[in-house]
Amino acid sequence: MPRITKVYTRTGDSGTTALGGGQRVPKESLRVTAFGTVDELNSHLGVALAVGVSERLQAPLQAIQNELFHLGSDLCMLEEDKQKWPIPQIEARHIDALEHLMDELMDKVGPLENFILPGGSQTSAHLHVARTVCRRAERDVVALSREETIGSFVIKYLNRLSDALFVMARYENFARNIPDVIWDSRA
Repeated sequence: MPRITKVYTRTGDSGTTALGGGQRVPKESLRVTAFGTVDELNSHLGVALAVGVSERLQAPLQAIQNELFHLGSDLCMLEEDKQKWPIPQIEARHIDALEHLMDELMDKVGPLENFILPGGSQTSAHLHVARTVCRRAERDVVALSREETIGSFVIKYLNRLSDALFVMARYENFARNIPDVIWDSRA
């Protein structure tokens, strides 16, 4: 566990930042953009938890926040450095857990019969925002993966997580007895 004794280092004042292996890269690099968007996603989940998600989603969302830190560490280390320093990474079990959660929640909320708009309850709306940020994180990671090697489960996890956040947003409305906001294609 890293110990942070000082928050500011002044080493980023020139527009670069250090990766986990010590390499200095521009702050706008694809890798930094990718793990920065994952960090933004994690913050949105923190807002949803602070607003007060249903009891059923509290533990899974807290676990996902930790997994997003795993994903961030996975992205901030070059693949060759992962051989030198063991770090938490996204694994198949994390994806399996998301699929299991979605199956359970879908059994409760029922099939989707129309497109829905983000909204309903406040927590559902926050989870929809998190879902869209997750999609952006996925796009950022895919762009990175076209230039550099990344962990084998990172893209799959983000893809599954955005689906899970959609289902969790629907579950939040269901748990509060608030109907999903249906898209009116004739409006």
